[in-house]
Amino acid sequence: MELEVFESVQLAKGPSLFLLSSWIKDNDRLTVGFSGRDGGVSASPWTSLNFGLHVGDEDEAVVRNRRLLAEALGWPFEAWTSAEQVHGCEVAAVTADERGKGRNSRAEAIQDTDALMTDVPGVLLTSFYADCVPLYFYDPEHEAVALAHAGWKGTVLEIADKTVRAMKERYGSRLEAIRGAIGPSIGDCCYEVDSHVIERIEPLLETFDNGELSGEKRNSMMKMVENGKAMVNLKQMNRQIMIKAGILPIHIEMSQWCTGCNREYFYSHRMEGGSTGRMASWIGIRERGTHE
Repeated sequence: MELEVFESVQLAKGPSLFLLSSWIKDNDRLTVGFSGRDGGVSASPWTSLNFGLHVGDEDEAVVRNRRLLAEALGWPFEAWTSAEQVHGCEVAAVTADERGKGRNSRAEAIQDTDALMTDVPGVLLTSFYADCVPLYFYDPEHEAVALAHAGWKGTVLEIADKTVRAMKERYGSRLEAIRGAIGPSIGDCCYEVDSHVIERIEPLLETFDNGELSGEKRNSMMKMVENGKAMVNLKQMNRQIMIKAGILPIHIEMSQWCTGCNREYFYSHRMEGGSTGRMASWIGIRERGTHE
């Protein structure tokens, strides 16, 4: 069993956190992690740390949960910035003017966007999940960061590659310097798909290793099972997309947590029949002189 890179931190009072400790140790102004499902104020079936405004929960409870997370991280709630995710591949650059968009309502969020990036200190990028794959990017040379939300659609659209390209073009990020991470999400142990998804994934697999994937490597990403279905490992696919985009394999961290298997810690849309809350991923770099 590989070591888990997202370290569980349960506060005496407050939200359950999973921190990417290795990145934080390298830069004490950096905050980066993923939330669990405990330590919030939402009622059933969103119990209790739901961050999604689109799942039927009370808006007031969701905003309170968001405030609780910001407080736990030592950040002002005004820094919380999010997008209205649509399972696409649009990447938006967040400037000082966009800081705080989406924290209180979906209408105020950055629209039709599944990846956010910024080089502005004091901006806390956030996105939301209940099985999809959270992708993290960090350029220590330019102090630029990014988040991307990748379900199977975002994975097929190679949102990880588009995020890396956007960071390179806007911030001058060098591929050799960018660090990538893949957070807790549903694993191939729990994620079965049908022919509609398989047909979309097959062309992506053909782009890896110049279309010459070994059987073992292909099975590590998509393994056929009975009735023409397949078990899919979106984490491994996104790792390969990061490598293909130019991120060095030694610069990629990958969580072992499966949201489907660990529902005591995480929400799982698939395993809970679609009636559940949303976790949050986050990344941001504090302004100098504000670190507590």
